[in-house]
Amino acid sequence: MQKKYTNTQSQNNINLRRELKARHISMIAIGGSIGTGLFVASGTTLAHAGPGGALLAYAVIGLMVYFLMTSLGELATHMPVSGSFATYGAKYIDEGFGFALGWNYWYNWAITIAADLVSSQLIMNYWFPNTPSWIWSIIFLAIIFFLNLSSVKYFGETEYWFSLIKVTTIIIFIIIGLLIIFNIIDSTEKTGWYNWNIGEAPFVGGFSSMISIAMIISFSFQGTELIGITAGESKNPSKSIPNAIHKVFWRILLFYMFTIFIISLIIPYTNTNLLCNNLTNISVSPFTLVFKNAGLLYSSSIMNAIILIAVISAGNSGMYASTRILYTLAVENKAPRIFSNLSKKGTPINALIATTIISALCFLSTTFKDQAVYIWLLNTSGVTGFIAWIGIAVSHYRFRKGYILHGNNIKNLTYRSNFFPIGPIFSFILCLIITVGQNYQFFLENKINLLNLTINYIGIPIFLIIWFGYKIIKKSSFIDYKDMKFNL
Repeated sequence: MQKKYTNTQSQNNINLRRELKARHISMIAIGGSIGTGLFVASGTTLAHAGPGGALLAYAVIGLMVYFLMTSLGELATHMPVSGSFATYGAKYIDEGFGFALGWNYWYNWAITIAADLVSSQLIMNYWFPNTPSWIWSIIFLAIIFFLNLSSVKYFGETEYWFSLIKVTTIIIFIIIGLLIIFNIIDSTEKTGWYNWNIGEAPFVGGFSSMISIAMIISFSFQGTELIGITAGESKNPSKSIPNAIHKVFWRILLFYMFTIFIISLIIPYTNTNLLCNNLTNISVSPFTLVFKNAGLLYSSSIMNAIILIAVISAGNSGMYASTRILYTLAVENKAPRIFSNLSKKGTPINALIATTIISALCFLSTTFKDQAVYIWLLNTSGVTGFIAWIGIAVSHYRFRKGYILHGNNIKNLTYRSNFFPIGPIFSFILCLIITVGQNYQFFLENKINLLNLTINYIGIPIFLIIWFGYKIIKKSSFIDYKDMKFNL
């Protein structure tokens, strides 16, 4: 018999509404992490590690992300709540861990929204170079705010169409790329396996180069965990979440692996434009370079528009995720209760306003150079995404162990990860290696740059301070397997 899920979190007469349909969640799963990481930063990974190195790095991290999503799928179908992995961390690891994980993830997305808004300034400067940058931040922040102020159904619908545009762009790119590779469309440069045999290709710089691009690739995948948060407002999480999880694998295979492979066959890794990993010159995007090879007019303007949509979509999803996390923290008495208030449409209105205020950090770009602020915000939020992934892996491992210890049959789980325990263990280890080793070069220098070191690793001490601060004040402890509860 189909389970009936009700939201009992809110203590007022209005609850979060389960209005997200299967097609909404599936498209969010497919398009959730398609953004500037793929459209722009993919060129940098190819330039630094070569075609073989980039493809292998995407494959390994893609496998890790898929394992993480199967872990999250098992947790989210068993307990579909908007708090997602923050709630799971509190129930299956330590209450203080869940507290820190929730605030960490809220901070991550609030800052990422700010970074996305700075990106929108850089993108709009392509068309309107003489317009003050802060105007675009106000406009797009207002758009994202009102998209989230409406019902969750409206949010799901807008994300559906945003994602559809991004997916369509990649499909068109793949088709054109194949036409170039098979000489159906003439190219201005040599294509095919020739690019895999020049210079140090296919593996450039060895293992160290792959480690150096791991953070860029991983950041591209961040957003896939939004599936877990949507479970709290899904009409039928027991069916829609597993369906979305399965589509993650095909997205990784097609949209990332195949795209990088095509780029590597058309553009040599020695192309200096690939090193220009910024949004101030969209003509250096690998997508734009391939479209230009095909002789498509106005390719730069078209890709600029697509990337703008991707940025707005990322900001819109980030606002949704951070708002729901803050709401759940308030409901669980881990944030001021004022943030648990819901509008008549079931939107966490105060949590939305608070997140919007923090995201207004993008206005720092009116004081400093746009690109410098964008990179600073990006770096400070980068590690926090990995902490969330580590939380998912550990929560799933302990959940499954405790579930079995209590005499439960795993066949009774609504969705079961087939990769336990290898999946969460592999994900945990790889996340830890990338988090600590993302900028290992800092530690090899004669004089360590403390500012850069702080910016890149600040997320780790912040998380630990919040976690152990909560443990000391609330006297929380690790949850023993025998004390776990598995009721919905």
